[in-house]
Amino acid sequence: MPSNTNTFSYQAEQSQKTHDFFATKLACETDCSDVYADIKADNKNYILLDVRSTEAFNKSHVITAESMPHSDINDESFAKYDEDTLFVVYCWGPGCNGASRAALKISALGFVVKEMIGGIHYWEDFERYPVNRRLTEVQR
Repeated sequence: MPSNTNTFSYQAEQSQKTHDFFATKLACETDCSDVYADIKADNKNYILLDVRSTEAFNKSHVITAESMPHSDINDESFAKYDEDTLFVVYCWGPGCNGASRAALKISALGFVVKEMIGGIHYWEDFERYPVNRRLTEVQR
């Protein structure tokens, strides 16, 4: 394998280690396309959580999402969910770690969770998938 390129300056390998890395990555993530396909197919086997602030949620959010700011995730706020409830979380986008923080908290509470990579930024701005929107005083 060539080692005189920037891309392969660190040796790539075909190994169980590489396979395990990508299997783990996919076990922890999903993307906007998969979530939207589930919405269109009316698959309701998980709860989609927008973990941004309530104000951000009110401006624009994925059409089936529920609001739960990551700072509000705790034993009390999750007591209402059955232990086998599945979650997908999202935040602003790749430059934000709010969804990762939320997923860490949710998994620590014993729930299965995935992060929707790209967040609302990819959902709304790149994919142009439908959102719920509300005008606020600031936007008028």
